Formats: sequence, C-alpha cells, structure tokens
Amino acid sequence: MKHRERVLMSLNHEKPDRCPMQASFTPEFAARLRAEMGLADTSHNPHGGGNTYELERALDEDMLLTSVGWANSYYANDKYAGGQDSYVDEWGVGWKNITYETRFGKGFYTEIAGHPLAEEDALDSYQPPDPDRPELYRDARDLISRFADEYWIGGVTVCTIFETAWALRGYAQLMVDFVSNPELAERILDIPFRYHLAAAKKLVELGVDMIWTGDDIGGQHAMIFSPQTWRTFLKPRMAEFIATLKAQNPAIKIAYHSDGCFYPVVPELIDIGVDILNPVQPRSMDPASLKRQYGERLCFWGSIDEQHTLPFGAPNEVREEVLTRLRTLGENGGLILGPTHHVQLDTPLENFRMMVDTIRQTPYRSL
Repeated sequence: MKHRERVLMSLNHEKPDRCPMQASFTPEFAARLRAEMGLADTSHNPHGGGNTYELERALDEDMLLTSVGWANSYYANDKYAGGQDSYVDEWGVGWKNITYETRFGKGFYTEIAGHPLAEEDALDSYQPPDPDRPELYRDARDLISRFADEYWIGGVTVCTIFETAWALRGYAQLMVDFVSNPELAERILDIPFRYHLAAAKKLVELGVDMIWTGDDIGGQHAMIFSPQTWRTFLKPRMAEFIATLKAQNPAIKIAYHSDGCFYPVVPELIDIGVDILNPVQPRSMDPASLKRQYGERLCFWGSIDEQHTLPFGAPNEVREEVLTRLRTLGENGGLILGPTHHVQLDTPLENFRMMVDTIRQTPYRSL
C-alpha cells in the first residue's frame, strides 16, 4: 500500500494495513537519529527550509510536510551550523538562542526577544513580508514533484493568526488589546491571517493534499483566553481561511493545531470545516473521550506523549501507549499516530524506536 493511500484510507475512517505515522524532530535529535541510522549528516529544520526528508523516508513515515510562513523563522539563522546568538527575522521579530542540557548533550531553543509592533504607532508604517515571492515555494514544488505519487503531502502554515500576531505585538500587550483596544488587535491579527491565507492558497494550487493550520490556544489544563475571545477574534478568520481553501479544492483536508486543552471550542472547529485535530496532547485532553464525542466527524493526528512517555518513560510504556491509542483513538480508523511535538533531544533512541516499530509492526485491522 502506498503511504498516501494509507493516510487517505484512515482519514476516510477506515483501517489500512497499519496505522499511518508522522514524526518531526528537533535538529539535535535528528542528528542523533541520523548517526544511529548511518545516514548522511545533513541539516534538519522541522519548520521547513531545505529538509531532504531522508529521515522521514528511512523511517517509513507516511506524510511529508512543507512549510511556508512565520513558523519557519524559528531556526532562521541556522544556529546549529554556527550561527549567531540572536537574530531578527524577516517579519522584524527578534530572537535569541537559549542553551539547555540533557543527558544526551546540549541543545538550543529560540525565544522571542523583540516585537516590531510593540509601539502602537509602528503599525502605520509596518510592511510585512511578501507571500507571493516564488522562492518561498521552491521546496514545496520540489517535494510535490518528487514524492506526491507516493506520500501524503501536507502544506504547513501554522502560527496562522494569533501566534504570529503576538510575536509582532508582544504576548501580554496583545492580550490587553483584546480588551482595551480591539480595533488595533483586529488590524494586527489581519497581517498574519492574510499572509498565511495567501501562502495556503498557493500550496493548494501546487497540489498539497492537506493544509496544516492553527495556533496554540490551549494551556496545560484550560484555554489561555476565554472561548468568547476566540470566537470574537480568531474563529471568523479561521472560518474564512478554511472556506476559501475548500472552495479552491473541495478535496483538501484541513488539520488544525493547538497544544494544550481547548475542549470548549472543538465542536466549533468541526463546524467551520476542520477535518483533523493535532496534536491531541494526552496530558491536557483525553484522547479516548475526544474519540467518543467527535470521532464520527473528526480525525486525529499525534497523541503520543512528548511530555513524559517518550522522554522519560520506559520502552514498554511507549509500546503500551501506542497500543492504547490504536485501540481507542484509532478505533474504526481516523488516526495518524505520532509524537505531540517535534521529538526532543532528551528522548532516548530506544523509546523512539519502540514507538516506530510498534506502529509499523502492529496489524491494525485485527485490533
């Protein structure tokens, strides 16, 4: 069975030969994995930009992702090849590199350190990047031309509205704007919304099978703002975003990403056209409960715990979690299994291997 056929069958709420699988990696974990697998030492940017997809194909994954948008800025200065400690991306957002230590070595995270729209009057002269530049879609064109016949291709425009907006304005200040200056908040939200909609439309035109969109609106146990705030500022834009893409190609699938807990708005996400929920963070929302309530109208992607099980559990715990997801979240199909985040440097290779092997070797249809 081709990888793309396996994914499509699952998204049609049927069980293929095995459950479809997708995983991405931080650059440091990717380097460990390449060394263990004896693959060429190439850079790996999980947010797009020159990914060779060698790791994904060697692991027998079913989905390949190509990203256009602000999220690509997370590793924009190629610090893993000796870049600077800080940089400013093309949106004017400032970043700094933060070092952390694990038992498997040293890694880096990027944190936002500067907001180009921190001052209100900066908005009048602000010029966002141009989403129509041909070079933005070079990787997508190449990926589609080489692999679209075999793999499910996901076009990525995550951090679609809210996350890019708060990077521009500042997190706390945008939250204040929602209450004290909603007109200004609307103007700022429109900047990433229009950019990412243009990018998504181009990716659909090029032939991706799915658009992966969304913003982190959930904390560990509750939404980071009220459902009504989401309904006022984000839902109308997301509804237009999805409707536009589905009018362009009625067969396109829409995956919506948010970390954390956002139970109150899940039914409304379905109503505006979301097909797939990602990443189903199991320490924030119960996967089995989501399946019982919404499994006939919604598919799920992710669900393997990146907070505890993969980095700190034993291999047998990883195996049991995979089997549990197959029996519950994957009942009657509708599941793409994978970690709930890029696999981190603190993950033991034996745990990652157990996840991959259990997914690949479990006869899904017999469960």
